[in-house]
Amino acid sequence: MRKAGRHFLQIPGPTNVPDRILRAMDLPTMDHRSPEFAELGRKVLDGVKTVFKTKGPVVIYPASGTGAWEAALVNTLSPGDQVLMYETGHFATLWKGMATRLGLEAEFMQGDWRAGVDPNAIESRLREDRTQSIKAVCVVHNETSTGCASRIEEVRQAIDAAGHAALLMVDTISSLGSIDYRHDAWGVDVTVGGSQKGLMLPPGLSFNATSDKALAASKSATLPNSFWSW
Repeated sequence: MRKAGRHFLQIPGPTNVPDRILRAMDLPTMDHRSPEFAELGRKVLDGVKTVFKTKGPVVIYPASGTGAWEAALVNTLSPGDQVLMYETGHFATLWKGMATRLGLEAEFMQGDWRAGVDPNAIESRLREDRTQSIKAVCVVHNETSTGCASRIEEVRQAIDAAGHAALLMVDTISSLGSIDYRHDAWGVDVTVGGSQKGLMLPPGLSFNATSDKALAASKSATLPNSFWSW
């Protein structure tokens, strides 16, 4: 039985939502076809860019982070495409499983759950891919299951050092708003985010921050993406 008084969640997520956010939500439902909603939507889509430190478009979904994972993959890739993923913990493993179920050829680089991604290992593997068959590198910035963070800027440098054209996709569901993250400066192509952890918002919203390269890839991607389409 829950005791009287304020209840505080003490889990990685969802996190506790500040009172001022709860008060801001205590409003009547808005007509989603009204001019007021359109104005609010434009403000949100523009303002959320600062959270990701990007000047590019950010797509917002009424979905969990799992939905944003899927959106990142299906908008940029085609059946049978090779993706390079790195084992850093439970959520990296789940993302790899999703990629496989979607019909992608997911290569899972074995890692140590006590550390983040090894950029040198990424570079070495991409140098071996002389046919540029790997279409994306997918990594988790901060692995919720272990607390280990990866050096995303160095992962981008590794991809560039290998002279490889693979997209860089990053899961920031537990890091966005908690630790430094820079979508544009670090050369990320798709950033996956969620509302319920570092942003201290209720669950139910997720995000794809995009790059010009990712948007270009979406023009030729053929994985089904009706609901998730950018």
